[in-house]
Amino acid sequence: MEWLQNDREAYKMAWLNHRQLARSCLDLDVMSHSPGWAQTQPTDNHVICKLNHEGGSVQLPNSDITVHIPKGHVSFGEFQEIGLRAILNPPESLNHDLSSTVSPLIELTLSNLNTMEDILLEMKIAAEVKKDPFSQVMTEIMCFYSLSKDGPFVKLHDSYIYKDTIQVKLTDLSHVIYIVVAVQINPIQSLATSVWEYIHRTLSIGIYGPKHIHPSFTVVFTVFSHNYIPEKLTVCDIKKGAKSMPPVVFQLWGKHTFLLDKPQDLSVSLISCDPDFEVKVEDQRKEIKEAQLKAGEVVHQQFPFYVLGTMEMHVFTFLVQIEVPNHLVTQFHITTPDPTPKLTGMPSKPNRLQKRKEIKSAPFLLTPTVKYPKFQDKTLNITSYGVALKTVLRQNKIAYLLEYFKGDTIALLGEDKVKAIGQTKLKEWYVGVLRRKVGLVHCKNVKVILKEQAMDITDSVLATRNLLEQITLPFKKLTYIYSLVLSTVSEKVYNWKALADVLGYSHMSLDDFSEVPTDKESERVGYVVKKLKEDCHANRHKRHFLYELIVALLKLDCQGLVARITQDTVLLTSAVKLGKCWRELAERLARLTKQQMEAYEVPHRGRSGEVTLEMMWKPAYDFLYTWGAHYGDSYRDVLQDLQLALDKMKNPVTKQWRELTGVLILVNCLEVLRANAFSKMKEE
Repeated sequence: MEWLQNDREAYKMAWLNHRQLARSCLDLDVMSHSPGWAQTQPTDNHVICKLNHEGGSVQLPNSDITVHIPKGHVSFGEFQEIGLRAILNPPESLNHDLSSTVSPLIELTLSNLNTMEDILLEMKIAAEVKKDPFSQVMTEIMCFYSLSKDGPFVKLHDSYIYKDTIQVKLTDLSHVIYIVVAVQINPIQSLATSVWEYIHRTLSIGIYGPKHIHPSFTVVFTVFSHNYIPEKLTVCDIKKGAKSMPPVVFQLWGKHTFLLDKPQDLSVSLISCDPDFEVKVEDQRKEIKEAQLKAGEVVHQQFPFYVLGTMEMHVFTFLVQIEVPNHLVTQFHITTPDPTPKLTGMPSKPNRLQKRKEIKSAPFLLTPTVKYPKFQDKTLNITSYGVALKTVLRQNKIAYLLEYFKGDTIALLGEDKVKAIGQTKLKEWYVGVLRRKVGLVHCKNVKVILKEQAMDITDSVLATRNLLEQITLPFKKLTYIYSLVLSTVSEKVYNWKALADVLGYSHMSLDDFSEVPTDKESERVGYVVKKLKEDCHANRHKRHFLYELIVALLKLDCQGLVARITQDTVLLTSAVKLGKCWRELAERLARLTKQQMEAYEVPHRGRSGEVTLEMMWKPAYDFLYTWGAHYGDSYRDVLQDLQLALDKMKNPVTKQWRELTGVLILVNCLEVLRANAFSKMKEE
């Protein structure tokens, strides 16, 4: 961007944002293996509201925590922006034998300190003083505030308690205030060793899990020392086998509250009520220590569930039991959510790959090394042509669309039609060649003839090398995930030397791998790909990594591998291009409801409760990835249907972004390229 050139700080922030976008893509491929682990964005229990002089109330969603702003709090014409956040773990200084917090730590932020009226905070608490006179005298429920999350905390005297609800008036305001409620006893007069002896203490249990159940999933049992149980919980110490996972956002499946007489060790068990599911015996029982309850911190235990055999996934119920030594404290049942749903509105058309000769690719053979066919640069053998019925010259040139004069003979690369937007309307096109340029020609503007009927074909001649270089041009402008491309190519190319030769590294030998652990062929292939990446990065103004790699793979006749990379990069690039407009596309492609769209956005919301514009590509990509998976191997259907849906949007991005049209030209030319660039070999 020109405006960044003279602003170093702005350039730095733009670069960092772009880098964050690229790095955050790295594990998206995990979704294809275990969708329950795909939601890795942390959530925050936070709300922001802007009020004028009329005042109002701000409530933390799904909670009993509310801030009341009286009328006249700020002057007419001024505004107060209020932020309300619940921090689940309370301050350590207020949790010991003589004190126990009974609410989350509330963070209140104010934008305007020019106020004329006080603020009232109201919330429910997780304790009640016992009714006997001694407890009433010795124990007090108090509200504390601080300007720092870690304290020190000062007692607020202007508060009122009715049953399990406390109201406190905030008079000494600051831009950031921290408030928490604790119950304490008089340390001088009391003979008790714990504040728990004078109160009825309520503990809250939250049972969390993935949004949809899968053959293997984790249930998180969570204990809260207050009444606030968030709808979503971020867990940072998840392990899958011996591998640590990124922070995972779990959904609330159910909750339960119970009274506990005193802090003591608790034993927690989760038992499946359905024979099709189980928790392994060694994982069925977990312990929660007395010290953890005294500290008031959020405690969670993980219970991995598994489906037995190949049973079909379905909703089931499991039993939760909480025990102390020789005594059952409480038990309750939880019903799981549904398995991963299938998208509605999916097309039920036959797979194009079933209607034509299957695209076979050497990289998908199971042999450890493969002898790849040699790419031959020779003139294309064209069997059908089209004669232009009118002259088409555009004042504003459009990428990938041919221009021609009436009477021109255009070579047609196959009889398949591409559906895409032209200047303004959606049309059907042939892929053609004219004056050494590959592009689209409107079907209605040509009369199809046989090779024998063509009078002059000199303008329609093209070599296989030129065809290859032109149909891969879109890859110069597509967004890709380098780590995913690297791993895919390393796994599916079985001859490093063949790849090195077509990339221009014919001088490479095994001696070049002396400093790299290359015991496997895949490691050598990965080394070659990394070498290409480094060289392209060093000369990034003239070279393009993905473009050169795709050209090389097609020279090895790895069309299946190219198809896979093509679909991945197109879906990612489309998501980035769409941004906030992805909802319109989702409605057109799969008829998603508003609730289904919100479900895609929830894992990516920031502190404001909204998905930032820079991160809007994430829910877009999650949707497109899921949608594309329903097509199986029919990547051509995925690309064509995506093109049609984008073209039909109110403001089509494809009017300016034509690379998807270029990709459709590529996939429609693959059979012609293979038939002409490689010698026909007997199939084994």
